Amino acid sequence: MNDLVDRYVFTALRRIPEQQRADIDRELRASIEDAVDARVEAGETREAAVETTLTELGDPERLADQYAGRPAYLIGPELFPVWRRLLTILLWTVLPIVVTVGVVVQIFDDPNIGKIIGGAVSGLLTVGAHLCFWVTLVFAIAERTGNIIKVNWSLKDLPRYEAQRAGLGQMLTGVVWVVLLIAALVLQQFTFSDVPLLDPANWSFWWPVTIAVLVLRGFYYVWVNQLGRTTRKVAVVNAVLTVAWAAPLIWLLSADRFFNPAFHGFLDHDGGDFRGWLNTIIIAVVAIGAVWDVVDTALRAERTRRGLPGKVPGTGGSYDFR
Repeated sequence: MNDLVDRYVFTALRRIPEQQRADIDRELRASIEDAVDARVEAGETREAAVETTLTELGDPERLADQYAGRPAYLIGPELFPVWRRLLTILLWTVLPIVVTVGVVVQIFDDPNIGKIIGGAVSGLLTVGAHLCFWVTLVFAIAERTGNIIKVNWSLKDLPRYEAQRAGLGQMLTGVVWVVLLIAALVLQQFTFSDVPLLDPANWSFWWPVTIAVLVLRGFYYVWVNQLGRTTRKVAVVNAVLTVAWAAPLIWLLSADRFFNPAFHGFLDHDGGDFRGWLNTIIIAVVAIGAVWDVVDTALRAERTRRGLPGKVPGTGGSYDFR
């Protein structure tokens, strides 16, 4: 048509997958030609008609995103409220806990007020940045992988209102926790201190296995969200994954192979058996948490199988939608 149109179309096609370019090239040029011809018939010069048409089409890169069905934002309106709520919860719970633990460790290690304040500020900024980054990354991936959390709606997609049904927010919360745990496991080895807290000898087997199980747990959350309800199969898979991470962790703690023997800091406080007490406490927490998770999921699966009614928030009653 002319150089201006070629430049516009080329700019748009650069942001479109190669397999779609030929069809969109023809479609876009035809659309521009029709609009220009209509303006010329209305009395405009061809040059003015081309400029007006392209101006009305707008930014070619934004137009390319529309053709490719690609979102031009990081987190869209559907996920933004969940992202904001989850990030707020993590910043108000995880961040203070991590910073407090860091301050306590510093007090035991070297009670220097300057180091304590510096460590608290550094921990606040570092952990806060990691929380914001990883949570946003998970949601951005979810936004762009629409087939994971979005499907073409039909009547079969109506919610079942089963008791304590896991929703989108719970799925994303689970995935974010998986990402954070993996990041913490890797980063404690290389960034937080010269001597890692956890036993580096376990990188030969146990830590890679733990990461693999956590990745499977992340896929589990996505699978449960797609399935839409808690079934017996879900309960069995959850039990297997729970045992897969809890059993090795309990064994490492009981064999005193969880913490790094070279890490002396707070683990050797006052020359007592602090490490042994800490191992025992963690074992109890892990065991109780694992049992509760397995039993709770199994009970929800049984309620689903029996078709027991669930409470619908805001209605004040229970409804059976079988």
